[in-house]
Amino acid sequence: MAINLQKGQKIDIGLSRMTVGLGWNPNEGTGYDFDLDVSAIMIDASRLVPQDEFFVFYNNVDSPEQSVHHTGDDPTGGNSDGGDDESITVDLTKVDARIQEILFVVTIHEAQARRQNFGQVRDSYIRILDNQTGAEVCKYELGEDFSIETAIEFGRLYKRGGAWKFEASGVGYKEDLAFFLSKYFKGQIIK
Repeated sequence: MAINLQKGQKIDIGLSRMTVGLGWNPNEGTGYDFDLDVSAIMIDASRLVPQDEFFVFYNNVDSPEQSVHHTGDDPTGGNSDGGDDESITVDLTKVDARIQEILFVVTIHEAQARRQNFGQVRDSYIRILDNQTGAEVCKYELGEDFSIETAIEFGRLYKRGGAWKFEASGVGYKEDLAFFLSKYFKGQIIK
């Protein structure tokens, strides 16, 4: 039976291979499609991305050691019909030993130009599925009103005492994807 998480709640994940699915439903009548983008940010003990390939998103769909895979961009939010809009598969047995955390963030593409924010999005959630059985292990529904935020850290996998745990974060920012890259990556960005 799946666990319904509250903001800040932590659980032992108990899996090595999983899919992290995220879903949302934009409100109608905003004038533009909502292009929400899921990213996985793999950080080390210094809370930094060791190299830019550990920043997994629609333009870099695989981490260097193939432990994290972005399954594809949904530029309109119309791919799902009640299911996950975007997802990322994770194989914890392959994660680089330097990585201590994997943050899952969702940003709104061109939010400022389109005048969009998470207050215009409903039914947002993050969930973890067991890749072996397909069963939902846990789900965190973003119930708070993020009326000005354009980016949200939905949750994070983190390593403590050699075991992986999951925390439902629910932290909002009035930022874009570049903000997270500048926050967690200190190397040169090659475009």
